[in-house]
Amino acid sequence: MPPRLRFAPSPTGHLHIGGARTALFNWAYARRTGGTFVLRIEDTDRERSSEAYERSILEGLHWLGIQWDEGPDVGGPFGPYRQTERFDRYHAAAARLVREGQAYECFCSSARLESLREEQSRAGLTPAYDRRCRDLSPAERAGRRAAGEAPVIRFRVPEGETRVLDSIAGEVVFRNAEIDDWVMVRSEGSPTYNFCVVCDDASMEISHVLRGEEHLTNTPKQVLLFQALGLVPPEYAHLPLMLGKDKKKLSKRTGDTSLQDYRDKGYPPEAVCNFLSLQGWALDDKTTLFALDELVKHFDPREVRPGGSIFDPEKFLWMAGEYIRRESLEHLASRCAPFVVRAGLMTTAEIEARRDWFHRAVASERERIRLYSELPERLAYLFVDDENVAYQEKAVENARKNPEGAPVLSEFLAWVAPKLQSGAAAGELRAATRVWMGERGIAMPVLFQPLRCALMGGTGGADLFDVIDLLGPERIRRRIERARARLFG
Repeated sequence: MPPRLRFAPSPTGHLHIGGARTALFNWAYARRTGGTFVLRIEDTDRERSSEAYERSILEGLHWLGIQWDEGPDVGGPFGPYRQTERFDRYHAAAARLVREGQAYECFCSSARLESLREEQSRAGLTPAYDRRCRDLSPAERAGRRAAGEAPVIRFRVPEGETRVLDSIAGEVVFRNAEIDDWVMVRSEGSPTYNFCVVCDDASMEISHVLRGEEHLTNTPKQVLLFQALGLVPPEYAHLPLMLGKDKKKLSKRTGDTSLQDYRDKGYPPEAVCNFLSLQGWALDDKTTLFALDELVKHFDPREVRPGGSIFDPEKFLWMAGEYIRRESLEHLASRCAPFVVRAGLMTTAEIEARRDWFHRAVASERERIRLYSELPERLAYLFVDDENVAYQEKAVENARKNPEGAPVLSEFLAWVAPKLQSGAAAGELRAATRVWMGERGIAMPVLFQPLRCALMGGTGGADLFDVIDLLGPERIRRRIERARARLFG
């Protein structure tokens, strides 16, 4: 049978960047093997779960290019795909395990359990349930229920040890004596995480579980529950933690932790997928940039490196810039447009009406931006009033180094104006200007430094002749005339 894999996020927040990697690896392996990728929503935390977070998670996965074969929005033969819609199945499984002696009702109060934990802590012991209710007689249980006591249902952990063969970590052995008789169902009837996961993985016929290594400690509980249900556990592969450059767990201090953060900052989704693919895995020993179909073609969880992967924000940003420079101009412009609109530089209608101009503006900066969100600031000079271009102090200093700058600007304006009116292209104008300067013995800084200050207000940026093309004849004239007065008085 082709493998069945799942990604099961909890809608208690936006999709974590580590969760995005987990989804990506599950999806890639399912696609490589001709298997099925299932999206399951683990929403039993009713206080913190929300539809808004669920939508955010689904939108984030779609943004990355990840599609699922079964899920809450597309259906499938093993639904429903939200845990809150599966409670009847959990209760039936719990009742069966109690009947078969694999689980039991526990009537211990919260006060008694808290007192027990405090006593164990003072004695230097690991807090654990003392199994007081494990062997209550049927009559005792019935009497306590009749008295109005609402029990939890605990799993009866057997003696011995539990072996987990992990595709990444290898064989991991757990002593059952160190595993608590954990709660499967709370006293008010809500099932717990480890219980739901096993019930769902079993009924959805999940064959492979790829998840973060923080879940490894849950695995022996889940394996024991599979065995108690008379089922074979899936194959497990626990992905290494994503660590900051300080070798500590990724946090807001060492890198944004939400996928939405990167989308909102303007990272290309292809760069995000590529970067996440390298967190614990590699295509080979020399290839850094590769497309999603290469991940699908080659990904195998057994090739994931154990141990934490280092999340390098600088490399991530570099990779984003590389992907931007690989995009077609039309595609790049469409992805930059929302950021330009958000910055208030243009409306969507204005971008569409001036589409050719906007594409040329994007092209003028494509070699210098690393994120779509960086473009508005770099193009801001195009949208300020010609009388009020902000001059950087260094740009003014450079412009004033040569007293000939004022007459040279005037000569240049007189010479270039008719050429601009006749529609000279940037390349044509660039070549003609160099000839004109050579004939008059004008050094490049004498013209270009005051000219850049006049047109843009800064010392660097887009090619000056692209800038001239974007501003047009009238705005060029106004800015140069204003600069002569501001720079040279």
